[in-house]
Amino acid sequence: MADPSRPDGLVLFGRISGLFGVQGWVKVFSYARPREAIIGYSPWLVKIGGDWREIVVEEGRAQGKGVVARLAGYADRDQASALVGAEIAIRLAKLPPLKKGEYYWAQLVGLEVVNLAGEKFGKVDYLFDTGANDVMVVRNGRERLLPATKQVIREVDLEAGVIRVDWDAEF
Repeated sequence: MADPSRPDGLVLFGRISGLFGVQGWVKVFSYARPREAIIGYSPWLVKIGGDWREIVVEEGRAQGKGVVARLAGYADRDQASALVGAEIAIRLAKLPPLKKGEYYWAQLVGLEVVNLAGEKFGKVDYLFDTGANDVMVVRNGRERLLPATKQVIREVDLEAGVIRVDWDAEF
């Protein structure tokens, strides 16, 4: 169930969302928790023009509710503008190991969601955090928002590419 646009072994960790100042700094929308933890995973793999390029993070910090970073080779605003909108990935091997039953969001994206009655809901398009819990957005002609909780998610089978959920198909 690998994403054909992303090489195996990479986990999407954020995206470059804008420019910050005139010295090549960029705003980063980070999927990490806490958000500024993404800075510690240098180098980043950044998708530029369809290709993944390794870029060293020279410095970065939390800025308001987001993160800003200065990347090697991007010394001014004009150079950095080429990065806006680019996805950021980290090599899975660089991430801390998870406990049994824990998954990185990127591992769940693209998996088929099936309820306990065998009804197919579609595939996980993305996840987001509400503050109270994470939510899976599942699409298959219609969009379903399912709480990503232990009460709802009963099994994740990465090998088979399936998430089994305790959720009524009519809800």
